[in-house]
Amino acid sequence: MNLKQEVHQLSNRLSAVKRKLQAAHERGDQQVIDQFNEEVAALEKRINSVRTTNNRQLSQKAQEIKKLSFSRALTKEEQANQGALKKTVRGIVIVHPMTAIGREMGLEVMTGFARSKF
Repeated sequence: MNLKQEVHQLSNRLSAVKRKLQAAHERGDQQVIDQFNEEVAALEKRINSVRTTNNRQLSQKAQEIKKLSFSRALTKEEQANQGALKKTVRGIVIVHPMTAIGREMGLEVMTGFARSKF
């Protein structure tokens, strides 16, 4: 399971536990309230851990891409025909500014990264 799916699954479990906690508060069942409070704390801790891991992996991937020696913004024609561009430029990595890596890198336009000029 990838990290994004794990965060989603944990968030769903956290929502369910919070609903159960609210119901326990309404009933006044202190033992169940304590149990759910511990579970909420554990789930929040796990979610933060997974998000930190995800951010670290994105940052590492962005650094690897930035290490490629050449980069430039892609023209509209190149964006329209990325398949041909990828065939002609060996090892090109195309990053869109709206993806997680693009946001991490602070891009404003679709950019191609490669070892040599293209």
